[in-house]
Amino acid sequence: MSRTGQLIPSQQKLAEKLTVLNDRAMGMLTRIYNIKKACGDVKSKPAFLSDKNLEGAIKFIVRKFPHVDSKNNYWTMPFVQSQLQQVNNIKGEIMKQLSLYYFTFVDVMDFKDHVSELLTTMDACNVHFDITTNYDLTKGYLDLIISYVSLMLLLARIDDRKAVLGLYNYAHDLTHGKVDQNFARLGQMILDYEQPLKKLQEEFTPHSKLVACALLSLHQVYPRRNLPAEQWRQAQMLSLVSAPGQMLNPAQSETMPCEYLSVETMEKWIIFGFLLCHGQLTQSDSAVQLWRLALSGNYVITLFRDEVLYIHKTVEGVFEGIKGYSKRVTETKECANYAVVNAGPFHRERRAFLRTALKELVMILADQPGLLGPKALFVFMGLSFARDEVLWLLRHSENPAPKLNKRPNPVDYEDRQLPELLYYMEELRGLLRKYNQVMQRYYVQYLNGFDSIVLNNLVQNGLHQPRLRARESFNSKRNPTCQEDWNLSVCPEDESIIMSSFVNTMNGLSVKQGTTLLFEEGEIFDFRGMRLDWFRLQAYTSVSRAQLVLRENPDLARLMNTITFHTYMVDSLDEMAKETSDLSNFCFYGRLFEQYFQWCLETPSQMRYSISFPLICSHFMNCTHEICPEEVVKPMLSYKQNLRTAGGSTRERKSQDTSFCDRQSKRHHIGDRSLSQANFFLDEMAKEAKNIITSICDEQCKLGDQLLPKNAAKTISIAIERKRNQNKAKKLPQEPDKPGRESMRRSRTDVTSMDKLYLMLTELCSAINYTPSIQVWEHTFAPREYLTQHLESRFTKALVGMVMYNPDSGEIAKPSELLNSVEAYMGVLQTIENYVHLDITRVFNNVLLQQTQPQDSHGDKTITALYTNWYLEVLLRRVSTGQIMFSPNRHAFVNVGVDPNQVAVNAEEFSDISELRSLAELLGPYGMKFLNESLMWHISSQVAELKKLVTQNKDVLTTLRTHFDKPALMAEHFNRLRDVDNVLKRVTIVGVILSFKTLAQEALNDVLKKRIPFLMSSIIDFQKHFPETPENNMVRVEIVNEMASAAGLPCDVDPALCAALRVQKSENPDDDYKIACLLMVFIAVSLPMLSLDSQSSFRADLEGHTNNIHCLAKAVNSIAAAMFTIYGKGRVTIEERLKEFLALASSSLLKLGQETDKLALRSRESVYLLLDQVLKPRC
Repeated sequence: MSRTGQLIPSQQKLAEKLTVLNDRAMGMLTRIYNIKKACGDVKSKPAFLSDKNLEGAIKFIVRKFPHVDSKNNYWTMPFVQSQLQQVNNIKGEIMKQLSLYYFTFVDVMDFKDHVSELLTTMDACNVHFDITTNYDLTKGYLDLIISYVSLMLLLARIDDRKAVLGLYNYAHDLTHGKVDQNFARLGQMILDYEQPLKKLQEEFTPHSKLVACALLSLHQVYPRRNLPAEQWRQAQMLSLVSAPGQMLNPAQSETMPCEYLSVETMEKWIIFGFLLCHGQLTQSDSAVQLWRLALSGNYVITLFRDEVLYIHKTVEGVFEGIKGYSKRVTETKECANYAVVNAGPFHRERRAFLRTALKELVMILADQPGLLGPKALFVFMGLSFARDEVLWLLRHSENPAPKLNKRPNPVDYEDRQLPELLYYMEELRGLLRKYNQVMQRYYVQYLNGFDSIVLNNLVQNGLHQPRLRARESFNSKRNPTCQEDWNLSVCPEDESIIMSSFVNTMNGLSVKQGTTLLFEEGEIFDFRGMRLDWFRLQAYTSVSRAQLVLRENPDLARLMNTITFHTYMVDSLDEMAKETSDLSNFCFYGRLFEQYFQWCLETPSQMRYSISFPLICSHFMNCTHEICPEEVVKPMLSYKQNLRTAGGSTRERKSQDTSFCDRQSKRHHIGDRSLSQANFFLDEMAKEAKNIITSICDEQCKLGDQLLPKNAAKTISIAIERKRNQNKAKKLPQEPDKPGRESMRRSRTDVTSMDKLYLMLTELCSAINYTPSIQVWEHTFAPREYLTQHLESRFTKALVGMVMYNPDSGEIAKPSELLNSVEAYMGVLQTIENYVHLDITRVFNNVLLQQTQPQDSHGDKTITALYTNWYLEVLLRRVSTGQIMFSPNRHAFVNVGVDPNQVAVNAEEFSDISELRSLAELLGPYGMKFLNESLMWHISSQVAELKKLVTQNKDVLTTLRTHFDKPALMAEHFNRLRDVDNVLKRVTIVGVILSFKTLAQEALNDVLKKRIPFLMSSIIDFQKHFPETPENNMVRVEIVNEMASAAGLPCDVDPALCAALRVQKSENPDDDYKIACLLMVFIAVSLPMLSLDSQSSFRADLEGHTNNIHCLAKAVNSIAAAMFTIYGKGRVTIEERLKEFLALASSSLLKLGQETDKLALRSRESVYLLLDQVLKPRC
């Protein structure tokens, strides 16, 4: 104010106030929105608002609101005090929990006062608004009005507002002895805005002139922006190739910032503006045209986030109470019917056009990124158009159309191709980020080499008034080298300083190759001050009696608006992208967001666009505000630790604090929501890809099974049958389809299920491979890692599943068939590298290495555990029943005495050399080592039982050991031995297990020689030439034997057996040694008993005994070598004890020649062979 009481516009700081209040408005909207959501949810609202004990008190306070004063006579009545006693008991808790609620309402009241003051000031200044000239001023003014109206409408939607304010004030009165100083005005504001639109209309009556001025300026912009898709096509909107000769020319417009201004924003301006200042609808045809056009395009409009307003119903309710507005009510109903029926198809066609247009933009700009400089305006126009269409569909899909005479078509509100549009929006955003330096260099040169010159010439040639000395002094301070003199049209000092700074700033710009710095001193590009100065200049030149009138200099306004756009391209590219393409509203439409994602995964043609959904999650933090910090609180450490980057789920915060911030965090925490949804989308994408890959693998495994040799038997049998019956009239069997027939096609149009699967895999992998990482709220998500983990998990389950182990029936897949299936599975997984940049070798290593252990990382059984258990508990256990014998001739276990087709397990199919080689391929050296250790554990248990039997017969065995040359005494003492059959049976079991171990070791050796021949040759050479000298004690020798055994090489002393038996070693080594010697005696003197068994007959075709007693030789040699290595003194002891065993065994077996009993003689010759096998063991 001047001393005379007149307003001085330049001192009102209109630009600064609009900037601050608009920012403040968004913060207040955020807080009020969160309060509304919290009070609307029983779980998040303060607990005492739902307390039955306080129900009467709350109702009383609400009924008497705003007269909440404990000193009021009415409040001191006994029946009233009895109801309010509960409040008195918890007054401290009430104040603590409701303080933030209460003071948020106080802030709203303060904000209302500031807005009213500013609007009154602008009325007094008689500001002229025109969106095409003073764009920032007009937009800031209209945005402030809309934010203010939305805030008051949201305030009126809080159901518990009276209860919250009344309870807090009453608790305050009880605590401090007086009511809060703000409550009187606050309570009156709540009452005034019971019907918010009516009150707002009264408030804006003085401001209607300026509001109408601002709205009518949209007549030049809004109709042109709200054209149907067909006119867009005819005008070739957003096309870079419509005029090839002008592709390198900069995209220009006289209303540059209006080209990417949101249509939704303009519609909110028009609807709320004319609703508050409805008198203008009777005074201007342009106003009516804008009004009808806005009402015909929507039936709901956004207040804030997911809070919407049903337009026509609200307008009808307001106009019906105004006399003479029946025509307007009828007009509104017509617009409502039109919007419900025609708005859906209208926007559906626009989305279809934008999909094509943005795709063309993306393809051209990705190929020629240099065009991003001159055609940046097209990019932001396309992003803005697409964003408007997406948000229109979002709010109209979530909120059903009102019930009118005409019904909408539901198909118009279900766009299954929306992911494609979202994808192209993200593509354009990605191009802007990737080539930001290209655009920066282009516009720095543009500002310095063109804009500054044009602005200088415009001021000099277009404005003919005396120069101002003030500008010269300012220039000499700011830029001593710049001494040009300009003629400014009646330009006061403030405007002169601002205009000078514009040209000086642009003249001082320079580009350094490969840097983002401005001057050599290292200043970073920052044009925020320049843009704020232009905002100030708009305010100075748009008021009444301004010396420099902006509307009389439209060329200056257009040029400065263009320059402002160019500065955004240099220092605020991210801000521009956020303004034109922010989709953070998806955060509040979670159901629709996930529904569109599911539709995307269900449609093969849309799968490649599914990556847009996790990318949009990175937008969510854009909707937060610093005034509402509970939405942007840092994540807890436990959350970070629990968030799995691939294929994982997130844990919700479990804080039980009842404070406002914590309750809000649990329900409306934007950061947590963005993380959880990004994690969900990436996890679902990886799962879908995994399922497709699994289907392909299953199909390939079936095709691989067709190539197994066993499947050729049917073809061979049919060929033989045909040859046998070729001259007979008998109907011949049909030959089955041969493998590979599925690849023969009659037409290219024939699409098989595999074609569809590969198409889906290609599309989905394209999405997963789109970006290596996604940044969401300071977290990094790696889409490929999700797929990698899911593939590892699926491969692990598939491996175990293909084993097909049934513990009840004892069935299991043959190792060769499993290996064939695994190779087919791995072949498919290797092809994934053609679609997405994954290290499949890492997947194979992680999974297959885990399968060589008894348990994987999740504690589940592996193929190593399953096969080990099967061979021990099924195959080898059935050997002891006499149905299976070991054949050294065939190097396998074979079924004897039964038809192989009638047994559950054909031993030879699981134990021949080819199957065991396949087993070695699957389990690897680690798995085979575990198999050997398990076999040794069973042997050690048998040896432990044998020791117990020896201990029971210790005295007799001692006598037999020293009198083996006295047959009569030997016969007498032998009859005193107990459990002879048990000893022979257990030793035979040991021999069978050792024979199987030898087969497995040979198979492993064959595999390793094929896989690592050079390393195997080194191991063989090391074992062969390692000297057994006194210096190299038995420990060193055993280490070498362990290495050789792990490679499948045979050893004189089995290191695994030594390790298993060493556990049984007692504290007295002499006793152990004696028991070992007596065990050998027990076995030797028991051999003649084998001749009594009819199953001891020798089968020359199998080179073994039917009851597997030929395995005794293996058991004797291995047990003796191991036990005397542990308990004795090396190789000398082993040889001595084996000589003693041979002497005892020979003496015992020679007695068979003197036997006359036929039962004892029927297998005598077969038993004699055992001595030869002991001396020359073959297996």
